[in-house]
Amino acid sequence: MIPLLIWDELAALWDEGDFRTVHDWINERWSRVIQTSPQGDRDPFARFLQGLAFAALAFHFAREQNTESTRLFVDDALAVLPNFAPIYAGVELNPIIDSLHTLAAALPGDGSDMHIPERALVCGPLRFSSRVAL
Repeated sequence: MIPLLIWDELAALWDEGDFRTVHDWINERWSRVIQTSPQGDRDPFARFLQGLAFAALAFHFAREQNTESTRLFVDDALAVLPNFAPIYAGVELNPIIDSLHTLAAALPGDGSDMHIPERALVCGPLRFSSRVAL
């Protein structure tokens, strides 16, 4: 598992809103976990990282106004992250999950020309807890 102190780099990218780079950062670590864990992609930490990566892609595509991809990755993230809430590996997940729900509720209907509202594109800073639940 990645120690809490190494999360600083991810937090800086997340807080800047650079969600494409956040995804790449997470994906690199996810790849290492699945290659080294006897459980492969069924490893709980790998699954957690995958959920975070889905969330990052949801926010990235929302900012690009790509509604279809946003919806896909919001759904994927919400299928994974609540299983690890409220805290996993020191990461507070409820703020991320809440932001994903806000984004999902604001998505225009299929075939709509409407844009995703600016208020729904906001995801708060990545927060940590000294309580490390695994």
